[in-house]
Amino acid sequence: MATPQNEPRYNERIRAREVRLIGPDGSQVGIRSTADALTLARELDLDLVEVAPLANPPVCRIMDYGKFRYEEAQKAKESRKKTSHVTIKEVKFRPKIGKGDFDTKVRHMHDFLSDGHKVKVTLQFRGREMAHPELGARILDAVLEQLGSLAKVETQARLEGRNMTMVLAPDRKPPARKNQDREERTDKENESSGQADEQAPMAETAADEQ
Repeated sequence: MATPQNEPRYNERIRAREVRLIGPDGSQVGIRSTADALTLARELDLDLVEVAPLANPPVCRIMDYGKFRYEEAQKAKESRKKTSHVTIKEVKFRPKIGKGDFDTKVRHMHDFLSDGHKVKVTLQFRGREMAHPELGARILDAVLEQLGSLAKVETQARLEGRNMTMVLAPDRKPPARKNQDREERTDKENESSGQADEQAPMAETAADEQ
């Protein structure tokens, strides 16, 4: 029975006559005949798995092949999940965009980035606006300023025909910033509370003197 493509050969499916053997604990056992290596694996109630078929001789390791396949499948699943969930959302601006529209688009970008998506920011120029690319650059700078630490620039701004584009990616640091902001607010509240406590006795003393 042939080994499925992309899966390592194991046990009787290993074709080499001798292998460089690695024990189940990762220790180097040395070069052994495939038959002897398979016997050692059987004695431990484990499998002999070819992990480096292109080496000379091939490298094989004694392990639980069923567990190995499960772990590899889980890794592949997680990798596919991360890849499939990350998409690029496009948000379009005009150089003469109004403040209300600008704020709305920035809020959308904030939501996209918070959900882990990348955002392609596109500045669309028309007619004579092409002679003033600095207007687009100002918009992009304003976008970055509004998003703050939530985003990082993955692809710098560049002109593509009549458009100026920039790609932003989520920055994984915002939660820490939120905690810092929360701590700063707490410190300020405590400081204000302390000042109020200090002023209260002074007010009482002034009242007593009167």
